[in-house]
Amino acid sequence: MTQSTQRHSILRAHLPVLAGILRGIEKESLRVDNQGLLATTPHPVALGSALTNHQITTDYSEALLEMITGTHHSVQSLLAELEEVHRFVASQLNDELIWNQSMPAHLPAEADIPIAWYGTSNTGMLKHVYRRGLAERYGKAMQCIAGVHYNFSVPDALWELIGTEGASLDERRSKGYLASIRNFTRYSWLLMYLFGSSPAVSARFLQGTNHNLLALDDDTLYLPYATSLRMSDLGYNNKAQSDLQLCYNDIETFLKRIYVAATTPWPPYQALGTHRNGEWIQLNTNLLQIENEYYSSIRPKRTVERCERPSTALAARGVQYIEVRCLDIDPEAPVGISAQTSYFMDTFLLFCTVEHSPLFPNNGFCHDSQDNFATVAKSGRQPNLELIKSNQTVRLADWANEILDRMLPYADLLDAHDGSQNHTRAVLAQRLKAISPESTPSGRMLQRLRDEHISFHDYTLRQSRAHFHWLHAKPLGATTQRQFMDNAARSLKAQAQLEQSDTESFSEYVARYHAALKDPVAVVHS
Repeated sequence: MTQSTQRHSILRAHLPVLAGILRGIEKESLRVDNQGLLATTPHPVALGSALTNHQITTDYSEALLEMITGTHHSVQSLLAELEEVHRFVASQLNDELIWNQSMPAHLPAEADIPIAWYGTSNTGMLKHVYRRGLAERYGKAMQCIAGVHYNFSVPDALWELIGTEGASLDERRSKGYLASIRNFTRYSWLLMYLFGSSPAVSARFLQGTNHNLLALDDDTLYLPYATSLRMSDLGYNNKAQSDLQLCYNDIETFLKRIYVAATTPWPPYQALGTHRNGEWIQLNTNLLQIENEYYSSIRPKRTVERCERPSTALAARGVQYIEVRCLDIDPEAPVGISAQTSYFMDTFLLFCTVEHSPLFPNNGFCHDSQDNFATVAKSGRQPNLELIKSNQTVRLADWANEILDRMLPYADLLDAHDGSQNHTRAVLAQRLKAISPESTPSGRMLQRLRDEHISFHDYTLRQSRAHFHWLHAKPLGATTQRQFMDNAARSLKAQAQLEQSDTESFSEYVARYHAALKDPVAVVHS
């Protein structure tokens, strides 16, 4: 009996432990006007404070909404909350829409893309200046790309059941989640193939830049076999970050490399400096301003306190959950993700968590996995495409079916626990995509653009309008609407209180924030 088979059998005998699985969603979406142009209006006051509202905030741009759920024990309640948040947001937007696509709408000139504003508190200014730094380093347009982040955790009892090693619960938890991340890294190309939904982009997005995309029409650029241009080097690439190779073999090495990146100056950023005309333009001149600047398809996460650094929290208390960041917005789903995709994600992530996960060679960096992911993002639907598996080539379709086969026992576990067939159906539904690239979301989208002679922009605008009308068609109940409105009002008061309570200058606050970043080795052994 293999280790994975043994672990699966143990879970079969302890099905109630699966009730402790939690999942949550953070879904980004641009606000646009009725013609699909990026909104340049401030974040609506009716949505509350982007700084302190735990359900509705912004990401990079003032126009880039982020709608957040709590953690849930079921997919049904998760998507119910996500839908409620969308319905409330839709009810508060005047003459604007939610852009339901990962690649941006028609953007104005870079100078006119508004950077998110969080008020005058030190906490708010830190978030704002960080985003100014992103603009300097990567450009504003690139920051308007949106996605769906899927948060996932398992109950602590699972680590003991599957025999995860560690002297303490925190150590077992961190080792378990890093093992899950390693498997995710091995197999995440499959998510790009099955759910990638950004094979095209508006020509305006790449205006004035060099690229190798083809023209589908005057306003649409694409790659014929792409699944997710968002997750390709077109979407978010940077020389500084390309030299940073994280290690998921152990938490100490992972955090050490993040620490070095966040404390090591990078010459091009040094040339910019931290101030221009007396104003902050970036938090520092290091390779990373803060840890979260490192862009990855998955992150080990831990909730933090005000002014606490993410890596310091991880070093002190270990990994709490994982955040999957590579899912494109589903343009066919009104809230950007379908129930079937969520059931699949739960199965996939449980599979990654329980299956045997060898350490990566090459100092903890798996080049083949990175190359497979990049290949599928740009060429995943290419006929007879081959990937690298265990130093040998394998057809994507064959490997996809093998992974789906290995996932089915985990789908059966989840179904046995909740008395449904939802997880098994979600896995089996991917079979057709594995053998029929044209049935993937990216394949279907490109075929629609061709058949209907419609541009990427106009197609997405039509979809966004339809979803917006769907959200409006079923208003929230009076009690739920009032709860959202009260939460928005409380968040505005909380922001005002923060602004009134600050007693130190912003420069002092930034210095204290930087000082809060501790060498993880010292934290672990303190």
